[in-house]
Amino acid sequence: MAPRRPDKKSKKKDKAAISRAAGGNAKPVSPQVLVKAAEFQVQEGNVQDALTLAEKALEQSFAGSDDELSALNLLGQISLELGEFEKARAYFLRAVAVDEDGTKDEAVGGGPEKFLCLAQLSEEGGQDSVTWFERGAAALKKQISALEDARRRSDEQEILLEELKKKLAMTLCSVAEVYMTDLSWEDDAEQRCEALVTEATMVAPDFAETWQTLANVRISQERFDDAKAALTRSLELWKDLPPEDPAVPDFPSRVGLARLLMEVEMEQDAIEVLERLVGEDDQSVEVWYLGGWGLYVMGEKQKANKSSDSDEDWKASWISSRVWLNQCQHLYKLQDYEDERLGEHAKELLGLIAKELGEAPVGEGEEDEWEDDDEGSDEEMKD
Repeated sequence: MAPRRPDKKSKKKDKAAISRAAGGNAKPVSPQVLVKAAEFQVQEGNVQDALTLAEKALEQSFAGSDDELSALNLLGQISLELGEFEKARAYFLRAVAVDEDGTKDEAVGGGPEKFLCLAQLSEEGGQDSVTWFERGAAALKKQISALEDARRRSDEQEILLEELKKKLAMTLCSVAEVYMTDLSWEDDAEQRCEALVTEATMVAPDFAETWQTLANVRISQERFDDAKAALTRSLELWKDLPPEDPAVPDFPSRVGLARLLMEVEMEQDAIEVLERLVGEDDQSVEVWYLGGWGLYVMGEKQKANKSSDSDEDWKASWISSRVWLNQCQHLYKLQDYEDERLGEHAKELLGLIAKELGEAPVGEGEEDEWEDDDEGSDEEMKD
């Protein structure tokens, strides 16, 4: 369960509780108040203070109680924030012992979240991850069923229902990905993947990541036309939306999308995705690398095409590729990037371009379109 954001009315109460919990008041503080105070500190970015408060809440909770569950779940989340994954795993396992099927209220740490966290924290991976994901999916399905069975739903419940369906679809896709990697040797891996991605697209047909996962499955099956159709569907769901729209997949998902698009030779679509990513964050080595590689491949195809305009087209594509790859190398060195294969491939592509076009002129790409875009955005904000 993600920490709840306190409303404005409760802030004064939370601050008073923090003061009492810190020893500023002799009056005993209940575990519920300590948990709320810890959640407030998480929201404020004071993770160490939150940890202290949550540990006090756990100490004062009765074994097997809702208070213990709430404290354990929050301690698991705080441990994740601190990068202490073994501790997080231990806390979530204790929470599962209190809420074995995830039917307790999420307000006290119930629900599917602990199962999904344990799936990702699994030391064994493979079947162990699948088991935790399945327990999370089962809890999500119960929550969805309860909302769907309601005769009348409020606007808030409708929004919650859609969010739960997306989370279920994402969970099903995560299981499919395990069967495509760790459990790909299983006899029924392909059939399980097929069933999982089919269910995911039915549960949340407007969720872009489900179609992306379906495309990944189709690529593994060498059904490239079907993969292209799934990727096109995924793109259509968000490509015209502003970056802040919740329907737009997160940054890492779109990086993965660009790779899949290149894998099925949809380089132009991949470049459009990558251009948008660079506009949002121009410090990603992988994004600059993929853009450079995609433009190189586009230039290769244009060069192989003997039409009258192709000579200038491929040169323009390779010049753009060189700009992207040089920026990739610059950030690679600056960030001491660890992926040596990526760095070597970028260097190799630049060498191939240099053989055809010569070395890049001094200053190439320094005053490029990204700066122009930023300036334009600033002017629009002033207007």
